[in-house]
Amino acid sequence: MSEVQAMPTTPGEAAAPAPAVHVRHVSKRYGERQALDDVSLEIGRGEFFGLLGPNGAGKSTLVEIMEGLRRADSGTVAVFGESPWPRNTALLPRVGIQTQSSAFFVRQRAHEHLRTVAALYGAPRSAVDATLEAVGLTEQRDIQVESLSGGQRQRLAIASALVHGPELIFLDEPTAALDPQARRDLWEVLRGLKAQGRTIVYTTHHLDEAEALCDRIAILVDGTVAVTDTPHNLVGGFKAATRLMLPLGRLGEDEAAAIPGVDRVTVQGGSLVLETREAGRVLSAVDKLTGLDGVQTRTAGLEDVYLDLTARLTRSAHTPRRNADTTEHQP
Repeated sequence: MSEVQAMPTTPGEAAAPAPAVHVRHVSKRYGERQALDDVSLEIGRGEFFGLLGPNGAGKSTLVEIMEGLRRADSGTVAVFGESPWPRNTALLPRVGIQTQSSAFFVRQRAHEHLRTVAALYGAPRSAVDATLEAVGLTEQRDIQVESLSGGQRQRLAIASALVHGPELIFLDEPTAALDPQARRDLWEVLRGLKAQGRTIVYTTHHLDEAEALCDRIAILVDGTVAVTDTPHNLVGGFKAATRLMLPLGRLGEDEAAAIPGVDRVTVQGGSLVLETREAGRVLSAVDKLTGLDGVQTRTAGLEDVYLDLTARLTRSAHTPRRNADTTEHQP
């Protein structure tokens, strides 16, 4: 694969720095399966970029090609303006990688393992304790890696990707084995990294996580980029119904269904759920009928957009597919 070239500049004008990652028309096939099909996207420096998609959508293959771990069949990839393939050792100190199946020195203690990783990159020993603290492993520093819990190993894998202070960090489902509090603690670590100007490429199945953290996301379906946009724009352009949840017994289903503006009434999880695209009107009617104490509202989020988009594209997989860098989401 050839290096992506920078745009020419006028005399006396400094060249703009290359984006952190630039992917152009990348395809990859495994036997009869098309894992990636003409994928193009650009990730700016300092951007927190999320890659979302169902299992088998091509996320891991795309990330491995960006990392220089796998070669594309066609297309080009540039990381900081340089091709990561064949293995580009000059890029290694600038990139941190956490995979779903990270390897460990299991007979070493946690701080010994991280010290070994730091030494491979020439990072100072002082970075080890700081990184262990950042990922919440200070109390486990003297425990052998093989004795750490699954969640603790996950945090050690993340620490191994961060200890040398990389500019670009690839995190593949980093919170998969973490409990809710550990997830939120890691969010703060990642927000701190972004505040330092680091670029983060992030895959996750936690849609609330992507919505809270990512500047932009790309949703992959069947090896193509279905949409690339900010979570705010995607959710704002999605004309989903608002759900009003009432404690059971406050209104009958037939009575609720008769309220003007209510599209659908169901019973879910101990609540009477009213779906509507006229939330103000329906809330006013509910207030008159039974009051608003205990009434909860839920508006559409990124998860709703994701489920709707992937379901529609999966159903229409036999139709010609379109890939673009910044396709607007159409409701």
